[in-house]
Amino acid sequence: MTSILVLNGPNLNLLGTRQPDVYGHDTLDDVEQMCRDHGKAHGVTVDCLQSNYEGELVTWIHEARGTYDGIILNAGAYTHTSVALADAVKGTEAKMVELHISNVHAREAFRRHSYLSAVAIGVMAGFGVRGYTLAIDALLGHLEDAA
Repeated sequence: MTSILVLNGPNLNLLGTRQPDVYGHDTLDDVEQMCRDHGKAHGVTVDCLQSNYEGELVTWIHEARGTYDGIILNAGAYTHTSVALADAVKGTEAKMVELHISNVHAREAFRRHSYLSAVAIGVMAGFGVRGYTLAIDALLGHLEDAA
């Protein structure tokens, strides 16, 4: 059975209360349940983890190797700062989709740079929390095409 790991970075534990005008009113629990339900509907196992700590995210990417077929990564602010996360994805050769709830290209200039894009199979941005299910579909399509 195909399995996907959804990783959420810093401050995403505050979904639903942090800047709802930008990130919406759904909580992280809502998003995780939506991902698991979407996966189940497609015969896919989806596990979800969140951390505010860069090193923990790096460790989870390392541990995903050989366990998960792909990763959906919403690295939050680490997208724009973390060479370590990019190196972890590259080093493990993970099939990863970079995800942003907001359209980062329509926001502050610093958000337009991503260390992760170069190691991602694709980038999903600006579709709100629905981007998670879209990213799962995109990842599944990529895995199917590769098989």
